[in-house]
Amino acid sequence: MQMSPKRKITLLVVAAVVGGLLLFIFTNTKTEQVIDEPIAPLVSELISSVLGTSVEGRPIRVYSYGTGSKHLAFVGGIHGGYEWNSTLLAYTFMDYLEAHPEYIPENITIDVIPSANPDALVKVVGTEGRFMAGDASTDADLLASARFNAHSVDLNRNFDCKWNPESTWRSKTVSGGVEAFSEPEAAAIKTYIEQYNPSSVVFWHSQSNAVYASQCEDGILPETVDIMNTYADAAGYPAVKTFDAYATTGAADDWLASIGIPAITVELKTHETIEWEKNIAGIRALMEYYK
Repeated sequence: MQMSPKRKITLLVVAAVVGGLLLFIFTNTKTEQVIDEPIAPLVSELISSVLGTSVEGRPIRVYSYGTGSKHLAFVGGIHGGYEWNSTLLAYTFMDYLEAHPEYIPENITIDVIPSANPDALVKVVGTEGRFMAGDASTDADLLASARFNAHSVDLNRNFDCKWNPESTWRSKTVSGGVEAFSEPEAAAIKTYIEQYNPSSVVFWHSQSNAVYASQCEDGILPETVDIMNTYADAAGYPAVKTFDAYATTGAADDWLASIGIPAITVELKTHETIEWEKNIAGIRALMEYYK
């Protein structure tokens, strides 16, 4: 039986409507699937490199943001769980960079080593990765012991500037290791410096509430004074050229001074807060300085 022209037109219209509806559903389903994918963790994996491992085998990573030829480095957690807020500040900064890549100048790459002493951090917060302030233990004895790595070495006494096997922390004698860079965590930072050759390095610590310059046998580099004042002025911290509360040897920032790399230590006011608004102001002033 031959189909009438009117019926043919009706069937064609119905087919077009059904086809369009199916295409709309398929297209929108695909879009929702793409949007719902966990993009940020994939980005982090792509931009991270393992510099080495801790005494207990945990990776020490650097995360890089931006594509500029000039590297600015930020290091948290050298004193592990004792200064867990310095690592939390680093992770908060990483979140900020992932959310606002447009704030990084074109000539700059930002490198972040959030946890330079992961074994000691785990003792206090229970994880070697991202954590919240409420995860940290408040046990005073545990916190004090978590300043050191798994060899009971103070990592900020294990670098090659005036290195000594015995050093001081306040009124205590602490181990600087059996030789400079004897500890794998310090060696990992050395590896970063050798591979990336940063223009400057910021170390986050707590709780002296100041920005300190670095120096070794030949004194303070002029650029170190500049970046100390730049960060301190923007963040509202006191700027201090010389740490003289007690004698120290083998400090990471002082080793950098000895090889001609400007470095500063930013000491947060307490062991619990990250003072985000102050520090992001200091960081952005430093990026502007190197722009």
